[in-house]
Amino acid sequence: MTIADADGQGQGGGVAQAWAALGGASGLAGRVRYRGAGDLGEGPLPVAELARSTVGACALAAGELAAVRAGGGPDDVAPVVVDEGAVATAFVSERHLRVEGRAPVNFAPLSGFWRAADGWVRTHANYPHHEAALVRALGLPSATPEALGAAVAGRPAVEVQELVYAGGGLAVAVAEEYGEPQPLVEPVRVSGARGRPLGPAPAGRPAAGVRVLDLTRVIAGPVATRTLGLLGADVLRVDSPRLPEADDAYADTGFGKRSARLDLALAGDRAVFEGLLAEADVVVSGYRPGALERYGLGAAELLERWPGLVVAELCAWGWREVGPWAGRRGFDSLVQAGYGIAAACAAPGGGGVPGVLPAQALDHGTGYLVAAGVLRGLAEGGGRGLRFSLAGTGSWLVRGLAGAGTGTAGRCGQGAYSAGPWLREVDSGYGVLRYAASPLGEWGRGPSRWGTDEAVWLPRG
Repeated sequence: MTIADADGQGQGGGVAQAWAALGGASGLAGRVRYRGAGDLGEGPLPVAELARSTVGACALAAGELAAVRAGGGPDDVAPVVVDEGAVATAFVSERHLRVEGRAPVNFAPLSGFWRAADGWVRTHANYPHHEAALVRALGLPSATPEALGAAVAGRPAVEVQELVYAGGGLAVAVAEEYGEPQPLVEPVRVSGARGRPLGPAPAGRPAAGVRVLDLTRVIAGPVATRTLGLLGADVLRVDSPRLPEADDAYADTGFGKRSARLDLALAGDRAVFEGLLAEADVVVSGYRPGALERYGLGAAELLERWPGLVVAELCAWGWREVGPWAGRRGFDSLVQAGYGIAAACAAPGGGGVPGVLPAQALDHGTGYLVAAGVLRGLAEGGGRGLRFSLAGTGSWLVRGLAGAGTGTAGRCGQGAYSAGPWLREVDSGYGVLRYAASPLGEWGRGPSRWGTDEAVWLPRG
């Protein structure tokens, strides 16, 4: 990893690379400083550098927005200090979560690596509908690891992948080589219009008064929006009542926001949603390409109707039409498998068994990049669309960061360090939560229960 020197200034170019990709003014990346020590393990890929760089870029974007709202410019951005231990803890926040003392189950029994006839397959079956689709697609006699292992073992990996995807499930053949290069950030449209004027913000809350409509699920998008909420934004997450969320997932990522359910296929709910859009400053979406366009909610459509918005879209596999992956669902673990990262993390002498990064770093890193992109968009006056993807962050990890020589040879794995100073407890809609603090500040209160808030904005101010 990149090490902080004695006075806390980071060495290496990860944050500069991320800041440049976000369109930030050259030279500002040098104002990010790091202190303390964190440990995300040693491995062939620079995961710790990805973590500290994405958080550093997000903190810098928050500082830039604060300076702009105070009437200043790039020269007025204050130096930013990021704690390495807080970053390491936040990047595995789901592992530190305790709900009334209970540890969550982060991966279901049918989620994992399975040996196929000619390689390996990674499945994701954490949601009941994905598990049911996996069982159905492969004709399993029972929803057990033994039945799944036997079914996969008799087929080529790509055949399993295609059968399961065709049946509505999630499975990816483990790739031995890195995937096609993808951009870290892709600007898709600048409307030329300015958003609502933003006056000075309270200290530590540069996004105060900003309304963020959150159309994201699972980790990357919710990490972005919980970060914006921490920085003062009024974040309202909206989900379909036909897509239930896992309580443990929302207990971890529901900080800094409220949550409501609306069915956009119903006229009354769509009218409520249109009212929310009309008063929003930011829309963050996390569905696969094409999923929201059928509702007229793609970036181009949104900016046509509300040209002052900042729209951030993220997906798993990237926005370029690359083979069979265009428009497919995906999660961090699947992108690691399909992009060649899992193979790179295989244990030496372990018979080729794929490995994993020491954190779901594609999710968390992309989340901080999305938040940074939104903050930069607000600092620039609004009226722009940005795209992000887990594959884009993976491409940066294996090419941009690894090419800078920040990796350490050896197996990917979780290092040992004390997370205690960055763990907190709070009451919530789920009871008492132990959770990982954000490296950018404190939320102050726990999340409500998913889908139980009113679909209304809070008063500005």
